[in-house]
Amino acid sequence: MNLKRNGALLGVVAVGAVTAMSLTACGSDNNAASATVDTSASTASCEGKDKLSGAGSSAQKNAMDEFTSAYIAACQQKGKSVNVAYNPSGSGDGRTQFIANQIDFAGSDSAIKGDQAEQAKQRCAGSDAWNLPLVFGPVAIAYNLNGVDNLVLNGETIAKIFNGGITKWNDPAIAALNSGAKLPDEKINPIVRSDSSGTSDNFQQYLQASSNGAWTQGAGSDFKGGVGEGAKGSAGVAQAVATAPNSITYVEKSFADQQKLSVAQIDNGSGPVKLSQDSASKAISNATFKGAGTGDLTLDLQSIYGTKEPGAYPLVLATYEIVCSKGYDAATSAAVKSFLTSAANEGQQSLAAQGYVPLPESFRAKINESIAAIA
Repeated sequence: MNLKRNGALLGVVAVGAVTAMSLTACGSDNNAASATVDTSASTASCEGKDKLSGAGSSAQKNAMDEFTSAYIAACQQKGKSVNVAYNPSGSGDGRTQFIANQIDFAGSDSAIKGDQAEQAKQRCAGSDAWNLPLVFGPVAIAYNLNGVDNLVLNGETIAKIFNGGITKWNDPAIAALNSGAKLPDEKINPIVRSDSSGTSDNFQQYLQASSNGAWTQGAGSDFKGGVGEGAKGSAGVAQAVATAPNSITYVEKSFADQQKLSVAQIDNGSGPVKLSQDSASKAISNATFKGAGTGDLTLDLQSIYGTKEPGAYPLVLATYEIVCSKGYDAATSAAVKSFLTSAANEGQQSLAAQGYVPLPESFRAKINESIAAIA
C-alpha cells in the first residue's frame, strides 16, 4: 500500500542515516526492507545476545522485516552485529511456541489471554506475559461495482451484507448512504476468508462494536456470517473480488491496492471517512487499554472499532508483540528490550510504504514506557 507518510517521517535523511538492508529471516519469503531509515538517533542499546527469535502473525511480517533491518543498521553504527529471525507461521502458532519457550517473543493478531496467559506465566518464571501493540494495519472494505467509485457504508450495512441481511446493491439502506449514486439492481457477492485468520477475527469484532446489533454471529478466526464465497488468504480474497463483478470483501488495504480495487468509505456516525494513513492514525490515537495502561497494553478494541471521532477510520487491525514482563535471562531481556526499542522508534519510519500505520506519538510514548519496564 502506498499511503502517504506522516509528515513527521518525511524530510531529508540526516547524516548517519543508512539504507535498511535485507535480512533472511526464518520462514520469511521476502525480507528486503524498502526504505531509507535514519538510525543516527537510535536509543537501542544493542546489548544482550546477538540473535533473537520470534514467530507468529503473518499480518506483521513485512513490518518485522523493516524492524529487523533498522535494528541491524542501528547496531552496526555501534559496532555490534545482531540478527532477528521471525517466522510468519500464524498467530496461534506464535503463541504456542512462546509458551513452549521455543522463541523469544511472539507476534499475534490477538492478545494472549485466558488459559494461554496462565501457561505463559510458567514460561515467564511466574510473571505475566505482556501484549504490546506495535503494528497497525488498516483493513479495507474492497469492492468491484461498475460505475460506483465512492461507495459509502457503515457498520450496520456492512454487517448485513456479510450475514445476508442485505442482498442487493440498491438496497434502501445502502442507497440512503449514497445519495445520487447509480447503485445497480444486482445481487451482492460477498467474498470471505475460507481459512482461519486474525483479519476475520478483527473484522467480526468491528462488526460487533459498530453495527447497532445487526451482527449477532460473534467473532473468531473463522468467518461466522454464513454467507459468501470463500477464498484463501488475503491475496485470495482480493484476487477473487478483482475478477468477480458485484463482489465485496474485507482485506488489508495493501492487497486491495495491489489489485486496484475500489475501497469503501466508512461512516462511523460522524460522516463518511476515506481510508488513509491520517484517518487510521486518528482512530489509533484515541485508543484505550483494558488495564491501567502501564506494562501490558492490551487494547480495548471498542475504543477503536466503536469510535465516533470525526475523520477517524475505525477498521484497523492491531498486532501485538508478546513478551515476558520478567523471567528472561539477562542476555535475552536486554536484547528483547533493545530490539523493541528500535522497532517502536526508528523502525516505524518505513512502515507507511509497507501499508501500515506508524504509531502516533502519544501511543508510541506508552509503548516505550512498557518496553523500558521489561525486567
